[in-house]
Amino acid sequence: MNPYYRLCILSMLFLALPAGAELAVDAVRSSGVQGGLVVHVGGRDPEETAALRLNDRYMVQGLSVDAEAVEKARNTLHAKGLYGPVSMEQFNGRSLPYIENFVNLLVVEGEVAEKELLRVLVPEGVALIRRDGGWKRIVKKRPEEIDDWTHYFHNPSGNAVAQDREVGPPRRLQWVGSPRWSRHHDRMASMSALVSGGGRMFYIMDEGSRVSIQLPSSWQLIARDAFNGAVLWKRPITKWHSQLWPLKSGPSQLARRLVVDGDRLFVTRSITGPVENIDAATGETRGVFRGSERAEEIVHHEGLLFALVREGKSELEDYVPKHNTGDQARVRSEFVWNAQPRSIRVYDAESGKFLWEKKDKISPLSLSVAGDVLVYHDGENVACLDRRTGEQRWRSEKAGRRTLIPFNFAPRLVLYKDVVLYAGGDNKMQSYDLKTGKRLWEATHDPSGYQSPQDLLVVAGLVWSAPLTSGGHSGVYTGRDPRTGEVRKQFPPNVKTYWFHHRCYIAKATERFLIPSRTGIEFVDFDKEDWDINHWVRGGCLYGIMPANGLTYAPPHNCACYPEAKLYGFNALAPASKTFKLPAKIPEEGRLTEGPVFAEPVDEVLAGKDDWPTFRGNVQRSGASAEGLVGNLDASWNADLGGRLSALTIVKDKVYVAQIDQHTLHALSSSTGEKQWKFTAGARIDSPPAYWKGRLVFGSADGYVYCLRAKDGALIWKFRAAPVDRRLMAFEQIESVWPVHGTVLVEDGVASFVAGRSTFLDHGLRYLQLDVKTGRKLMERLMDHRDPETGDNIQNRLQTLQMQVGLPDILSSDGEHTYLRSQKIDKKTGDRLEVGPISGNAAAQGGAQKGEGTHLFAPMGFLDDTYFHRAYWVFGKNFAGGHNGYYQAGKYAPAGRMLVFNEDKVYGFGRDPKYLRWTTTIEHQLFGAPREIPDAPQPAAGGRRTRSSALVTFKPRESLDPTGKPVTVECWVFPDGPGGVVLAHGGPLNGYAVTLKKRVPSFQVRSEEKLTVISGKVPLKKGWSHLAAVLGADASMQLFVNGVLVSEGKASGLVAQTPVQGLDLAMDSGSSVGEYRMDHVYTGLLDELRVSFRELGAAEIKRNYEDPLKARASNGKAVLALSFDTPTAKDESPAKNDGALSGVEVGKGRQGKAIWFRKGNKKPGGNQRSSGSYVQRDWDRQVPLFAQGMVLAGDTLLVAGPPDIMDEEYTFERIMAEDKEVDRVLKSQDEALKGAAGGKLLSVSVSSGDQNEELKLDALPVWDGMAVADGSLFVATKDGKVQRFGRK
Repeated sequence: MNPYYRLCILSMLFLALPAGAELAVDAVRSSGVQGGLVVHVGGRDPEETAALRLNDRYMVQGLSVDAEAVEKARNTLHAKGLYGPVSMEQFNGRSLPYIENFVNLLVVEGEVAEKELLRVLVPEGVALIRRDGGWKRIVKKRPEEIDDWTHYFHNPSGNAVAQDREVGPPRRLQWVGSPRWSRHHDRMASMSALVSGGGRMFYIMDEGSRVSIQLPSSWQLIARDAFNGAVLWKRPITKWHSQLWPLKSGPSQLARRLVVDGDRLFVTRSITGPVENIDAATGETRGVFRGSERAEEIVHHEGLLFALVREGKSELEDYVPKHNTGDQARVRSEFVWNAQPRSIRVYDAESGKFLWEKKDKISPLSLSVAGDVLVYHDGENVACLDRRTGEQRWRSEKAGRRTLIPFNFAPRLVLYKDVVLYAGGDNKMQSYDLKTGKRLWEATHDPSGYQSPQDLLVVAGLVWSAPLTSGGHSGVYTGRDPRTGEVRKQFPPNVKTYWFHHRCYIAKATERFLIPSRTGIEFVDFDKEDWDINHWVRGGCLYGIMPANGLTYAPPHNCACYPEAKLYGFNALAPASKTFKLPAKIPEEGRLTEGPVFAEPVDEVLAGKDDWPTFRGNVQRSGASAEGLVGNLDASWNADLGGRLSALTIVKDKVYVAQIDQHTLHALSSSTGEKQWKFTAGARIDSPPAYWKGRLVFGSADGYVYCLRAKDGALIWKFRAAPVDRRLMAFEQIESVWPVHGTVLVEDGVASFVAGRSTFLDHGLRYLQLDVKTGRKLMERLMDHRDPETGDNIQNRLQTLQMQVGLPDILSSDGEHTYLRSQKIDKKTGDRLEVGPISGNAAAQGGAQKGEGTHLFAPMGFLDDTYFHRAYWVFGKNFAGGHNGYYQAGKYAPAGRMLVFNEDKVYGFGRDPKYLRWTTTIEHQLFGAPREIPDAPQPAAGGRRTRSSALVTFKPRESLDPTGKPVTVECWVFPDGPGGVVLAHGGPLNGYAVTLKKRVPSFQVRSEEKLTVISGKVPLKKGWSHLAAVLGADASMQLFVNGVLVSEGKASGLVAQTPVQGLDLAMDSGSSVGEYRMDHVYTGLLDELRVSFRELGAAEIKRNYEDPLKARASNGKAVLALSFDTPTAKDESPAKNDGALSGVEVGKGRQGKAIWFRKGNKKPGGNQRSSGSYVQRDWDRQVPLFAQGMVLAGDTLLVAGPPDIMDEEYTFERIMAEDKEVDRVLKSQDEALKGAAGGKLLSVSVSSGDQNEELKLDALPVWDGMAVADGSLFVATKDGKVQRFGRK
């Protein structure tokens, strides 16, 4: 039997049965469940269900088999203002509509199989089943196969390895929570610490504004249920480390200020405060450990609390930033461990009684406890004490370390059975006998992590090490015997992918997997020697991920790599389910439900030109109306609905708006604001409905799409887009595993939408089309982890930090194609077209905007209202990821926080172009620009220099695999620069390249990381030159120029493994084969290129040089042959390895035509590179607000948002100057963003950008919450109101 099904029937409780709510309250109180999700099965009274929510630590859902009863209960709860935290849902009476391990307390009044109850209960969850005048109480046993994670390094021993056999590669989402993003990439991570115990998890998070990292922090200690993510409680952190501490710089000790032990939590709620004992269930402080003020680290072991206490000021206490982006370098030398003595103060954890103290130099993060000993590193040696008395047992011989210990790094100590393992950052690790302190062995410690503490893991009886820091490192894992140092196991990665530098946090492990994070989150099965890659998810900076409770917890990140595919939010990820398997063919029975008015006629009124019939006004999502405003902008009416509102749809005499968290769609009179009707769905409705011929169509996070009669809100039909009805927790409410955005795309009576959360989770996304009149399904296509063209893992497509679209969003259309973010979709077939990415070169990816398919899209989603510094909208075709990529699209296409457009122009609120770079400070402008994508030189690799105007790439294919083969490269070159990469295939592990340096040619071969280079002796003459580079079967190397051998040598071997990277011409867009910069770009002409997997002799090479036309006869023996006569990257060899070519020009070739990689000269028109963008704006203006709403009404641009009262450059300068007066400005700005000063509404002329009118709003607009209809402006505001302005 699955361990999750084990049960323990603890008791039969026979209680008196008071009527109504009192019974429900007694049931919850008697259960022992102190918070989380309560499900009331079969209850008949919605007030009784609501009473189960004893306080804010609970959320409640009622289940009923009766659809009519559910509707009535929803209306009752909504009328009482209770709906949201309390909700109602229909179920079939047999299967509970939840994922496994989800519900904390089931109160059951009916018949549901105990096996089903146990399936959905969390470990140690409770089911109370009403039986014979009493309650049968069932408790689900906690499986032995899962583990807590009580300390930063899992437990006090320092070994970051969970004794958990359930954690595995992520295949399902267990829950996702707020916030959507960490605060800022370039500064300190927003999550400092994370632990889990007793079915709960606890963390310290900065919930401050994501608009600017300069704004005040709001550090909180937060508790969630570990299995469903329900927020249980929050406590403020009074003072914490500066949020302006630089990226990749720790401070790692913050992660050791939080420890959990069952029902109690040990934490410092201030950077200088004492250690507190906090009730894990309620968040209440039980006690304070006197004398623990200024504790830097906490360890708990078998009833003893160990606090590492600093005396005097911290090394970091006086930190202030000095640079926009350069402060990271200061951490390596200016802010380092001072090697001054600290105190280990030891307490009885229960009573708080002080027991003993030890003063010594103690290296950060080295304090570890196990059995009856405590060990630490004193800066030079390993010291071992008796943990009960503090008496020294031994001190080792010198144990080396880095000269300086910055606070993003630390030595590591691990106690394991009878040894102490140590790694100090000097590329060595040692093992010491636990009893005597004698050194047992010393070995090389591979470079691990990145700007983070050392990795030191003991798993399955072996101590593991692997070179992982750089993308060029081999990743070979070595497992040694902890006692002898003998190598017992060694294996390399068995996957072909792009490796970035390791994430900025330590690797962790479980009993089954090593879990590094080289690019995403990798699960390395050391038994099978298998790597499972997941580049589409990352942990948060500083802390990383936490494997516990059978789940992998990935906190919010702040990077922009793979931005259209990588998960956002706080994710709890589960392995493949052992109890549920989605059918290959989804049964259609039960998916379509006909509503009460399905058979009744609908008054098919068409939307007019002065209506706003869908999100952003039309299917293009232009945010524009050709009709102007009539009259002034005086207030006409406002309707108070309360809660968080969606954007608006307006047709004829009605305004349609959703109360998002109350799951309710409202219809208001557009002339008076009076409420007309409402309809409540089963979960959030996050965006407005689409109107079509008297019908409203919208999706819901319950996994359904609804069609209502517009005049009265009556249900015509609903369709379950989710393949099955299963719910989880998402952003603090219950939602379907496969939610649907509120706005669906409706064209010609067909509704198109996407259901799901990621192509990589829960069997992927589902693209569906329905007939609007009948609800009949017309199409359902799966978008999952498989490549739609090859069927292979779609991660094989990724190029450096670029990946295809993998996340859902509101769809748009240009009439020809449908778009999901940047992804083009065929309307008739549902096929994904032009699946990305285009290039691994960030600048080339972001610069590929011209051509058919230009449209408005939001790479991070239309509904992302956070102002996350790496998120913005684009009117173009593509978006680039990565530290050097996220700003690239804004250089080549109109882009901004919010955009609107008409037939000719784009208007927006976006970065001042000089901020299209990596920067802490950002200022914005309101602007107008042409829709047409400007002409611009194609960017160079790496985005550092504009050297070449073309990019030619060939993706990895089996026929291009050079593994174990001889290779010959031939080509004609006519360089107009001194150097560059002519051809490169592969990367820092294996590959080959032909390059020029000061016009001298070289041939470079990389075999198993070893690089061999041979070069000519003299520069190429001006004009055309023929190059031939030969790698022989015996690894000999030869280089010919114009048919003459100019250099030869011997490689260390043939290409040993299939290169992960593709083949590039004129640049090396991936990790470089040779020791040249990634932007080492060839400029000039290139012609008659051939790659053959055979060893050409000198005679044949001379013949090919003497007669290039006859040389084409050898194309039949090549694997890549390019004449460029077309000019395309069409392969004329039998292998047909056609490539992708962009931005190329044509020149006269050595034979026929050639392609011309031109130097990136500036072109006329548009703002040039000096201004940061090639987009030529018609006008731009600084405006005194942050745009949160924008619409175009004829020739008037309306923009609204909170006042902008800070100049980021000035405030950052004042921060650097330690001017405390700036704190007042920053606090005022923070409060203004929360609505304290109301909002501003500006009316602007689109021809000049001049302001016509300014109005004050009592409240801020909701994100994108403005619409224009009937000559008036309608605004939904954050105080839960809808307002109309104008037409009096």
